Amino acid sequence: MAIAFPIQRFYDIPISLSTCSPRCISGHSQAKGFAVPRRKALSLSLSLLLPTYILSASAALAQHSPVLREYVDSFDGYSFRYPSNWIQVRGAGADIFFRDPYVLDENISVEISSPSSSRYKTVQDLGSPQEAGKKVLKQYLTEFMSTRLGVRRESNILSTTSRVADDGKLYYQVEVNIKSYANNNELAVMPQERVVRMEWDRRYLSVLGVENNQLYELRLQVPENVFTEEQNDLRQVMDSFRVNKIAA
Repeated sequence: MAIAFPIQRFYDIPISLSTCSPRCISGHSQAKGFAVPRRKALSLSLSLLLPTYILSASAALAQHSPVLREYVDSFDGYSFRYPSNWIQVRGAGADIFFRDPYVLDENISVEISSPSSSRYKTVQDLGSPQEAGKKVLKQYLTEFMSTRLGVRRESNILSTTSRVADDGKLYYQVEVNIKSYANNNELAVMPQERVVRMEWDRRYLSVLGVENNQLYELRLQVPENVFTEEQNDLRQVMDSFRVNKIAA
């Protein structure tokens, strides 16, 4: 059974749209240059500006998890928590979409299946967590499909798990990694003139739940070089996702 989400090109919204990388659209490119993780940048700034005797307290403060804010959609029947400094972006193609204002490739969104195309009774309608993971990865790769010459994608399913949350419902969690490679000169005639380089390397984390005969998917995207630093916070976001019965 295929996941009944509409096929969209997302996760790579241009900077001018203040969006990411989801649910957007064409040209899967990311900002060039060297990005210093926010917490490391903060620590560096503090080391240059603050006296030595307050550095330890400031460094400890910089390592604290960000404040999480709850988003509740009572109309569509779901809720989750997200970093309070993330901004909402409209017109991104998802039911809801927030992104980090500093790391443009880091974002969160929710997709809901159409009740007219399929009716879900439980997340187990997708099969086992491993089977669901394969469907999630296939969906991502379909959305990232590119017509550019010389583009190659490498993907791996990193983990697939299931859990029963405090609301008594079963949720699947899927983590995948996708890398995008492209030739620096796709129109070159000689092979030695077409040098392959990595465009982006990202972690995708999905949480799947079923309610109201619909499949809900919380999606988190984060660059791999940021994931290690923020994984504890991102897992809190994943664990906060709930699907709720819509009042008749």
